[in-house]
Amino acid sequence: MHASQPREYDGIICIGGSDWWYHNRGHFDFQVMRRFARTMPVLYVNSLGVRVPEVSKPAEFAGKIQRKLKSLARGVVNVENNFWVFSPLNVPGETGKKISGFALAPQIRLAARRAGISKPMLWMHCPAGADLIEALQPAGVIMQRTDRFEAFPEGDPVLLGQQVATIKRAADLVIYCAPHLMAEEENQVRRQLLVTHGADVETFVAEGSKRAPGPSDVAIIPKPRVGFIGGIDAHTFDPELFVNVAKQMPDVNFVMIGSCSLPEGWCALPNVRFLGRKPYDVVARYMAAMDVLIMPWNRSEWIKACNPIKMKEYLAVGRPVVTTDFPALDGWRDLVRVAESANEFSAAIRSAITESYDPAPARARVATETWDAKAADILNGIRGLGLVNAPSASAASWGDAIRSVIVPKAAG
Repeated sequence: MHASQPREYDGIICIGGSDWWYHNRGHFDFQVMRRFARTMPVLYVNSLGVRVPEVSKPAEFAGKIQRKLKSLARGVVNVENNFWVFSPLNVPGETGKKISGFALAPQIRLAARRAGISKPMLWMHCPAGADLIEALQPAGVIMQRTDRFEAFPEGDPVLLGQQVATIKRAADLVIYCAPHLMAEEENQVRRQLLVTHGADVETFVAEGSKRAPGPSDVAIIPKPRVGFIGGIDAHTFDPELFVNVAKQMPDVNFVMIGSCSLPEGWCALPNVRFLGRKPYDVVARYMAAMDVLIMPWNRSEWIKACNPIKMKEYLAVGRPVVTTDFPALDGWRDLVRVAESANEFSAAIRSAITESYDPAPARARVATETWDAKAADILNGIRGLGLVNAPSASAASWGDAIRSVIVPKAAG
């Protein structure tokens, strides 16, 4: 594939990293694809999975299978505009590929036809879809490298590494959200583009400005409240740090919003409340109900390569933020409190609770970090590849259409 040769496409097939029906809809691929769908058909293929659920964990196994079956039963769904969602029948892992791999591409091809796509551009996020590049023969390939999947502790690092390498070799453009990962892989890909995560800035600013009591299940919890909103998972979250911090602050209520894959009973402290997953539409209300928001990350390779969406959401909602250090904090450290040990973390929370906080500087910094701006940045990068949207017959008309619904990121 050569960027100098115009190639026509009539929509995007996105091999996503999450399940639209289950995961937080704030994810990068969800947000960007929904914006692309304002001007062209998009088929979002729910995550193909990077591991087989463990039968040794009956509850987890049953839950995952049940969710997958429900997702499969929905078929191809037109969610909004030209945004379609599809869950193909697929078995994860090397053995699963042998069982279901031959049927995967035909399923996706049929779903794409239903969405009005016959000449797709392929957007690759989940590495398990690597073989689809050859099978679907797309007009172009975009790789979303916003997660270091091969560092996922429950996956097969060898297989995932091979799949990631395959996608890198085929990709016309690789999109990164972490500058240091982008620099690390500079010589491994043809063309790179840095697009850090965005946020629904207006929504989070508006909720944070209301100073409302919050949803009923959090409003009844006495203040001060310290909140964590997101997946509580071994490859990102530091349970030992968190438990030690919560033990040191028995007068503070810690509120955990999100799914948890840590072992049952990992934290039974009376001042820690687990409220479970919440729909993305109400996440901002839960954040706004907190006095302090935290990110107690571990030191995994996954975290080193990530650019957490919640950081910008936290800053937009306008509450003090306490976090462990990680590379993507570059350029943002002056707006958060960075702590490493449990003693430092609890002291930082205590200071954040007792000292006055002005949210204006943080909100000003994130004002241009919208998902509309991020989508516009990506579209500008794609236009340089020589890819032509078939219905409009020219990259220029595509650009004119997208500018009518997406406000480009302001310079500087």
